[in-house]
Amino acid sequence: MHKKMQKNYTNKNFWRSKTVLITGINGFIGGNLAKYFLSLDAKVLGISNSEVKNRFLIYENISRKIKLSKVDLKCFKEISTYVNKNKIDVCIHLAAQVDVNLAKRDPFETFESNIRGTYNLLESLRKKGTVKSIIVASSDKAYGEYPLSELPYKEHYDLKPKFPYDVSKACGDMIAKSFSSSLFNLPIIITRFANIYGPGQLNFTALIPDCILSIYKYRKFIPRGDGTNKRDFLYVKDVCYLYTCLSYNLYKNKKLSGEVFNAGTTHGYSVDDIIRELCKQTSNKELYAEIKKKYRNKKLTGEIKHQFMNYDKLKKYFGWKPTYSIKDGLSETISWYDKFLKKYSHKEFLK
Repeated sequence: MHKKMQKNYTNKNFWRSKTVLITGINGFIGGNLAKYFLSLDAKVLGISNSEVKNRFLIYENISRKIKLSKVDLKCFKEISTYVNKNKIDVCIHLAAQVDVNLAKRDPFETFESNIRGTYNLLESLRKKGTVKSIIVASSDKAYGEYPLSELPYKEHYDLKPKFPYDVSKACGDMIAKSFSSSLFNLPIIITRFANIYGPGQLNFTALIPDCILSIYKYRKFIPRGDGTNKRDFLYVKDVCYLYTCLSYNLYKNKKLSGEVFNAGTTHGYSVDDIIRELCKQTSNKELYAEIKKKYRNKKLTGEIKHQFMNYDKLKKYFGWKPTYSIKDGLSETISWYDKFLKKYSHKEFLK
């Protein structure tokens, strides 16, 4: 079983007086992070491109505890007005167009959301001048393709992406680096995390929720490749602990500004590994056999083949490490979807 770390960053006396802005609060990670910050008694503000609170926020009974505003990050006037109206101590920038398949079909919208949205937000925060801690979520995909022999990624690796989503995250990453420089002195930490999974991931094109729909016989699972491509997977609760750790420590120590931190488990799990484990935990050998047949002659296109991360720098700086194994994380995830899908139809989340 996992072991939950007890650190100063969970001190409610610190967070009780803080207002945290989460961009993309209607998203999977944003919703989980809002839930965690509320448990620490922080005041949580959220912006999204929709004023309708998502099902996760409602299902977890936190929708009335946050202040959600509809703000288009692509519009500088909108975000600037919002930032100037609100007290903000900490900002976690998660808002992004995250669908890799959509990015391949519509790169323009991805670039607009992930690049323009980032510099509009950071320029607004720069002009306000009072925010003490900003965390910008980049991605492991910002690194681009590296040989398997050179993985896991290290923070000093060059960013050399070529696919649209990957390029958009690398651009946002470098923009954040510029704002954190001595020229502007914005207090920013940049995160490059592995694939994140867990309760509340309602993008059912993602591997784990897509496979869970197949397990419950809601639809057929269609693999995008032959199952051999490797990814690293971080459980969303570990990610919440980490964002809280980073934002707290940056607030306390401005010398951390400009730092980049990778987070993963150091393990590269093949897509087949994840599907096999999901089917094993749900006693579904038949589905696994059916999916394996679909791997034949499938070739992954428009995506990096292998990606995984370590957490060496995080451990050195903060003593942080993942607390959930892939088995424990998937077990909690399956249990959450089992309950959630009995209350809400999966069809309302399919585009």
